[in-house]
Amino acid sequence: MNRKVYAVLLPALGLTVWAMAQAPADPLIEGFRNVEAASVADAIEQLYGTKAYMSHDMRPLTKTKFAGPAYTVLLKKEEHKEGSKASQGMLDAVDAAPPGSVYVMVLENGLDYAGIGGLMSTAMKARGLTAAVVDGSVRDTPQLARIQFPVFSRGIVPSTTINHYRFAGANIPVTCAGVLVNPGDIIVADEDGVVVVPKAKAAEVLKKSEELDNTEHSMYPFIEKFKSMKEAVAKFGRI
Repeated sequence: MNRKVYAVLLPALGLTVWAMAQAPADPLIEGFRNVEAASVADAIEQLYGTKAYMSHDMRPLTKTKFAGPAYTVLLKKEEHKEGSKASQGMLDAVDAAPPGSVYVMVLENGLDYAGIGGLMSTAMKARGLTAAVVDGSVRDTPQLARIQFPVFSRGIVPSTTINHYRFAGANIPVTCAGVLVNPGDIIVADEDGVVVVPKAKAAEVLKKSEELDNTEHSMYPFIEKFKSMKEAVAKFGRI
């Protein structure tokens, strides 16, 4: 779907458009902001026969659509009494991530722990990050809603990672909600979920995604006019 169309429709539908207002990191990022996550997932499966979308429980706090390069953070589960010192690396990563990045955080066995909350999200937005994707949970949802910073997570809890987790690395390969994410891979997300596009294959994936997107959106008026899925599939070759 055309970017201008999205720009008109999303505010009317109540969708967060913070990421779309930013200058794209490159033409590929711009392109992925204009296609649907479902088309991207289909494109990767058709081209390479692989699953590139995160678990079904990776959901947005608010309606949103974005794309951006991944900046990854890993926290390992470990009970200790060192306080925030053991987690300093995850805070440093917020300052280190370039504007436009998607902060991809993985908490080991972290569904009952909030990886980020209002403070970190406020810092991410202030520094120009596109969004956060957390394999774990989040908290401070009123503040996240107030600042309209896009966040995907696998749950919402009131807990903290402090004294329960230790920073284990940033900008390293991680497995987030079932999908390998390398630094710089393109994260594409909308209400359907989160898809990871390998950086080296991004141009090919985008081209295929645009083809699938255009075909599907051409089918809608055809189906409405002729009232037949069978005829639509026969004409366009997609379902």
